[in-house]
Amino acid sequence: MSVSGEVHTSHPTGIAFMSCSMQATAEPVAASKARRREVVVNGRRVKTVDVHAHCGIPAAMALMGLKVAPHALLMSDTSERLEAMDAQGIDVEALSINPYWYGAERDLAAELIAIQNTGMAEICAANPDRFVAFASVALQHPALAAEQLETAVKKLGLRGVAVGGSVNGEELATEKFHPFWAKAEALGVLVFIHPQGTKELEGTSRLKGSGLLTNTIGNPLETTIALSHLIFEGTLDRFPGLKICAAHGGGYLPSYAARSDAVCLTFPQTCGPLPKKKPTEYLKQLYFDSIVFTPEALRHLIAETGPGQIVMGTDYPYPWTSTSVDHILATPGLSDADHVAILGGTAARLLGIK
Repeated sequence: MSVSGEVHTSHPTGIAFMSCSMQATAEPVAASKARRREVVVNGRRVKTVDVHAHCGIPAAMALMGLKVAPHALLMSDTSERLEAMDAQGIDVEALSINPYWYGAERDLAAELIAIQNTGMAEICAANPDRFVAFASVALQHPALAAEQLETAVKKLGLRGVAVGGSVNGEELATEKFHPFWAKAEALGVLVFIHPQGTKELEGTSRLKGSGLLTNTIGNPLETTIALSHLIFEGTLDRFPGLKICAAHGGGYLPSYAARSDAVCLTFPQTCGPLPKKKPTEYLKQLYFDSIVFTPEALRHLIAETGPGQIVMGTDYPYPWTSTSVDHILATPGLSDADHVAILGGTAARLLGIK
């Protein structure tokens, strides 16, 4: 197997080519305004797709009295973002916005989402080769959210939908959200679940102190809880065609998923009538981003889910990682086909990227 990161640099007189051979421990290509890294697997140019990239729409946030921060979330000038993408070898970003509007009443939520989704569509239209976007929806109003999703997909051309890991303390598996899940299934679009932290613990001392535990532990913990409810409460059985991608490698669930199987054997009265299958089997129908930081962690995630369920994520502009491509290429036990799928092939299929 041969993998490499090639960089093309434009000059007024033409195009100069510089290649950088990359083995499993290769260093990422240095950032430069004039450079664009091209990722190659076994001689084949691979289109790379980042499913986990954040942005903000100031006009929408202003309706909630908020301002976009950090500045890198703004899309009015994409030069810095495109420079980072080029340096890291990211061809396409799937943009999303973390929900800050779940407390808004219906009319405000409708106005905000309309502005936000239209703004996202305009961003993608301005750079169609580099950006696609997940729609936002007012999930606190499930019927409205279903309507917003359909409008975003059919009229604005957005490729999926991003939701939080819970809605004002209510689980995504709660029956009131069934209309939303039914619409997402019917449209066949990817649902990207991004956690908002574990609010129930933030009012206590458990996550206080150093280490930003509200994020470090709180975010993956919320995803773990959300996915567990979707499995145990039967949402994935009721809507078997759902395509769900969980941020941050699905939180802690894939690392200790066998306990979910064991509880149904140890305390069978606590499980049922759904799920219909062993809880671990649902991991093979969910998708997970690659933000787990080490090749060994990614190898284990793949062992639990299968390589076809992993998509690349960066969390841009938050500096959790700038080496997602290299992380995937350095993960042991993957074939060329696995690399191509994880780097972008699976995400391109799910998001309709050609």
